[in-house]
Amino acid sequence: MGPNTKKNGLKILFVASEAAPLIQVGGLGGVLLSLPKALRSLGCDVRTMIPKYATIDTKLYPLFSEAKNIEIETTDHDPYHLLISNVLRHKAKDGSIIYLFENMEYFEKRANVYGYADDTARWVLLSKGTLEFIRRSSWKPDIIVASDWQTGFIPNLMRTEYKDDPILSKITVIFSIHNLKYQGLFDPRFVAEMDFDAGQSKIPNFFDKAIIKLNGMRRGIKYADVVNTVSPTYAKEIITEDFGEKLDKLLSERKNCLFGILNGIDTTSWNPENDKIIEFNYSKNNFENRFKNKVVLQRRFGLPTDKNKFVVGMVSRLSSQKGFDLIEKSLESLMDNLDFQFIIVGEGDSRYRKFFEDLKKKYPHRIGGHYVFDSILPRLIFAGADAVLIPSKYEPSGLTQMEAMRYGCVPIVRKVGGLADTVDDFNPSANNTGTGFVFKKYDSFALSVAFVRAYEIHKQTKEWRKIAIKGMKKDFSWKKSAREYIKIFSLAMHLHQKAKKHSS
Repeated sequence: MGPNTKKNGLKILFVASEAAPLIQVGGLGGVLLSLPKALRSLGCDVRTMIPKYATIDTKLYPLFSEAKNIEIETTDHDPYHLLISNVLRHKAKDGSIIYLFENMEYFEKRANVYGYADDTARWVLLSKGTLEFIRRSSWKPDIIVASDWQTGFIPNLMRTEYKDDPILSKITVIFSIHNLKYQGLFDPRFVAEMDFDAGQSKIPNFFDKAIIKLNGMRRGIKYADVVNTVSPTYAKEIITEDFGEKLDKLLSERKNCLFGILNGIDTTSWNPENDKIIEFNYSKNNFENRFKNKVVLQRRFGLPTDKNKFVVGMVSRLSSQKGFDLIEKSLESLMDNLDFQFIIVGEGDSRYRKFFEDLKKKYPHRIGGHYVFDSILPRLIFAGADAVLIPSKYEPSGLTQMEAMRYGCVPIVRKVGGLADTVDDFNPSANNTGTGFVFKKYDSFALSVAFVRAYEIHKQTKEWRKIAIKGMKKDFSWKKSAREYIKIFSLAMHLHQKAKKHSS
């Protein structure tokens, strides 16, 4: 199947716990906006299903009734004990359609998207409700893409309870892993043997205490026609014990159906040529203008202005996953020995915030920090800093390095996950190839070596500019990723048909 899907009218339904612009808590919400949009531009009929949360602004996003009185059985022994739900529809100005699963008790009465003791029951309800809606709807998808553990129950239900359904049995199902670490209402590293969910048992009823022990991630991987994750390297990493989060054996069994497709970024929004947030617009052909943004950034964080100073930024959640334990061990020594400025923007663990605040007392003119969410400051950093530091312990895809390179901000990264797929190490002995500075081993010395390499090359202004411009030229658009998804959809449909013939 080629990218021109208008010939076959491929119909795709994404199901997720969040989708921008209606509701977004993390990166998943952004993906569920951008990927469907890119697939639609290639001719697919793509729609999305999310819960209807009370926080969704219905004035900004008007909703219309799509299906009423969808009955969902909540127990095995009492078929009359039903949850009644509805489905609403929002049609955006660009023609995209988002369905919203409406249930007052489990979604609309809740102030937050996540964080409830009955979260697993809520996601089982969304999964069952989506399938019941499809059975009633005049629009039938060819493919359902279930996103992360919250919707891993969809492949499970489709291949067990609904396996003989004349409608649902025809539909191909893909399970998409965005972060393997989160598998349910438990830490997968510390699960008692009696609480272990192998994924083979029937999903218990809504009022059975066993429901909170279900592993939605395991069930999604086990039953989907195809499993995909958000970068090629991460797809290889998660079949190993180091990255597999106790699911590496199952993923190894399914490795022939496991694929990695890199996430993209919105290259229209992230564009230094017309970004209205940054003060001085520029391009790879007008790179000199970029230096003016460095001065703007330095002033914003109360640092001495010097366009020749090496400025390193970080835009990150403050957590151990992002490599902050390495920074704790190395940054002070680097500041003692090298002359640079460091700016951190992010919220999270107070331990790391205190580390930076204490460091700022020692280096008041060289450290800048902002520790609450801000949508503007990352763009100022990418447009003004020379480099961005991303020393992650693991990184399924990562967007920061792609957004930074788009703005000519050179990444210093660990060779892991999506970082390994997007950043090429600078190599002076191979005709100065590369778009950043990469280290492999997860330790503070390896980070420091990469940092010093970047610091020294930055002194060579022309060479640094070449590295930055190479990064700006890379194609991280969602359309590129969407073409890869279409190939996977085609393969998944073929495997599904093959499996049906084999079972009949």
